[in-house]
Amino acid sequence: MEDTMRKELPTTYDPADVEDRLYRQWEERGYFHAEVEEDKPPYTIVIPPPNITGQLHMGHALDNTLQDILIRWRRMQGYNTLWQPGTDHASIATEVKIVAAMAEEGLTKEDLGREGFLERAWKWKEEYGGRIIKQLKKLGSSCDWERERFTMDEGLSRAVLEVFIRLYEKGLIYKGSRIINWCPECQTSISDAEVEHEEQQGHFWHIRYPYADGSGYIEVATTRPETMLGDTAVAVHPEDPRYADAIGKNVILPLVDKEIPVIADAYVDREFGTGAVKITPAHDPNDFEVGLRHNLEQICILTDDGHINEKGGRYAGMERYEARKAIVQDLEDQGYLLYVEPHSHNVGTHDRCHSVIEPMVKQQWFVKMEELAKPAIEVLKKGELTFIPERFGKVYLHWLENIRDWCISRQLWWGHRIPAYYCTKCGHMVVDRTMPEGPCEACGGTEWVQDEDTLDTWFSSALWPFSTLGWPDDTPEFRHFYPTSVLVTGYDIIFFWVVRMVFSGLEHTGECPFQDVFIHGIVRDSQGRKMSKSLGNGIDPLEVIDKYGADALRFTLVTGNAPGNDMRFYWEKVEASRNFANKIWNASRFILMNMDEEPTATLDELTAADRWILSKVNRLTKDVTENMEKYELGIAVAKLNDFFWEEFCDWYIEMVKSRLYNREDSTRPAALWTLRTVLLNALKLLHPYMPFITEELFSYVCPEEETIMLSSWPEYREDWDFSSEEEEIEIMKEAIRGIRNIRAQMNVSPKHKAMAVIVTSDGRTADIFQRGTGFFAPLSYTSEVVVQRDRTGVPESAVSIPLEKAVVYIPLDQLVDLAKEKARLEKERDSLSKELERVAKKLSNQGFLAKAPQAVVEEERVKEEKYKALMRQIEEQITRIGK
Repeated sequence: MEDTMRKELPTTYDPADVEDRLYRQWEERGYFHAEVEEDKPPYTIVIPPPNITGQLHMGHALDNTLQDILIRWRRMQGYNTLWQPGTDHASIATEVKIVAAMAEEGLTKEDLGREGFLERAWKWKEEYGGRIIKQLKKLGSSCDWERERFTMDEGLSRAVLEVFIRLYEKGLIYKGSRIINWCPECQTSISDAEVEHEEQQGHFWHIRYPYADGSGYIEVATTRPETMLGDTAVAVHPEDPRYADAIGKNVILPLVDKEIPVIADAYVDREFGTGAVKITPAHDPNDFEVGLRHNLEQICILTDDGHINEKGGRYAGMERYEARKAIVQDLEDQGYLLYVEPHSHNVGTHDRCHSVIEPMVKQQWFVKMEELAKPAIEVLKKGELTFIPERFGKVYLHWLENIRDWCISRQLWWGHRIPAYYCTKCGHMVVDRTMPEGPCEACGGTEWVQDEDTLDTWFSSALWPFSTLGWPDDTPEFRHFYPTSVLVTGYDIIFFWVVRMVFSGLEHTGECPFQDVFIHGIVRDSQGRKMSKSLGNGIDPLEVIDKYGADALRFTLVTGNAPGNDMRFYWEKVEASRNFANKIWNASRFILMNMDEEPTATLDELTAADRWILSKVNRLTKDVTENMEKYELGIAVAKLNDFFWEEFCDWYIEMVKSRLYNREDSTRPAALWTLRTVLLNALKLLHPYMPFITEELFSYVCPEEETIMLSSWPEYREDWDFSSEEEEIEIMKEAIRGIRNIRAQMNVSPKHKAMAVIVTSDGRTADIFQRGTGFFAPLSYTSEVVVQRDRTGVPESAVSIPLEKAVVYIPLDQLVDLAKEKARLEKERDSLSKELERVAKKLSNQGFLAKAPQAVVEEERVKEEKYKALMRQIEEQITRIGK
């Protein structure tokens, strides 16, 4: 920033001219960087790491705007702030993109081999992986980019390896066969976070399962008839009287022609369907649990690419949906199909390839969750972890209390490879930090191969709050900045990320990784729909920034925002935010144009108006700070908007104009000092929300300081609490508003001045209006202000504005030409009389009342009341003129 006062701002604010320039300056000067400073309290946020495949969307924009607001605020408060940035390797998303690019060249993964593929993946990461970081910078994100991390960098990879080994050695990681989400298209297991549930139109096929003893049949319904090839039981509720005699019997599995038992299990919902359900343990999560309880066989009937395997009899080799058609036809031909009914239901699809996922029992690596979940539950119950809003703590608890073992292996090449090694001679497995160098302890073999699978991306991101700070090493950064202060994230990943970070932090560091979890909703379109590619309703944040600037986008995303609630995006709101920025710019430009040098004044030299606005910004400081402490950022920004737009620009600046224009006015320096002081404090309060425009204005208004980013956050001051003056000015504002309303009703031009007579017997009220005449007259468009104790000399026809301890009178003949006004009002009365007559006739017509819709009748009644009220007003005005 320049050392001399920069007095004249450009005429208009152009974000394109300001934002990139300022961001480069911030980065070059290292304002975002944090070093360990033991004498300053730490404040740490870790960014939810975006995928390296990512493109900035409105969810990212909201999430990062909220984090930046908190970081900028705490930085100004004097905290040692670290906003830790980085990106996630995104195993599936990245591999899908690279495979698709290779397919255009006629190549497959197998053509390149694992090493060749990984070499290509790293090149892709270097070329495209930093795109979203550049986009976050366009938003104004003040992350410590010097500390940027990547989930597959050397340090984080070492942390992942260490965690895997420690959990395995504790018996918390195991390899086994359990039900998982399987994508037949990508041919890998996927996490719940990667499953999107889409409502699809399907069918319920009602099928007859005959009793083996020939005594009849049991009716079951299914949406996936192909899975019946893997049925191992039919289940009913143990207390369902309809099936009391069936429990223990066997039924014939149609088409497969084998006997399976009828079992009793409380899992069955007696009220749903027929109250009898087919049990396919290898292809349904609930059936899997039922199968474990009843020791049922697990029969997987699908291949990895979604075809029926050799266990499917004559259907073997068919694609799953091809097999479904064949099975349904055979059921009908053989008399097993009772009937089919349409059914709308949620179907799980892979969010990357949009293929329908298949629940399948497969051998995978799992983390035992019961032991890890307990301390994660306790920290919430003890208050060591807080959700904002609090209701999301119940969601967190419910998921943890019903948690299942976590499948952590993926059949991918891009990612952290599982550190398990197998003897090529006998298959003996060793889990270690490095490949075994000695002979196999089981058979003496000397050749080893590493497990082909990689770890779930969530496994590495679960360590993010501490692995990014150097763990497992005891680094100064880890000691100073961990645990972090707050996590800011959307409500859609509480289960997948927040829970994993909490139990991982507790297990490996002994501390909860953050104290607060600030949950926000999602940004929907103007119709309330979720933004998606399929709907084509997504809004590109970069497009908004190019058109209106980053500040306008940020301000829009926070305006009306409440923790945990969704919000709608309207272009009109962005325009309003841009207009707000222009209002601040123009007000600052006006102030600077009138400022010859840095003004000085004491509190004793301030007028009531000066003290009023100083007290207002003082109260604003207290309120905004308290709101931010509670994460009520939307409420805080609304107060900032109201203060800047109304109190400061529309009222105070207008109040002091006459003092500024009169260089002989002894109170002019006090007005200038107040303007500059209030503007600086308000800019600081606004800075976290609109960093660019506030920085640019600060450099003009306060050139003696290097940057607003490192300036001190305003604090509430007892000596700036002028409650009495606030009350005074509010009385005068009420009077001014009353006069303006009367003039507006009578269509009186602002150029036309009129006398105002203030009648009050209260000495203090009289003094208030006497002292404030200097700004009261121009703001109320009055030619003269007279303050007196009674109504002596005030015409009967004068318009009155009643206040609590005074009445303001304006002689009507000074506002309008009485003869012309009376003629206008009488003409309006005649026109209104005709409308009233028309409505009354309509409402007295029994035919209309009987035949017209109730809403139409009600509309006419509302019109009648409205016209009557207008008629009373006109009659009063005519009577007043007559006097």
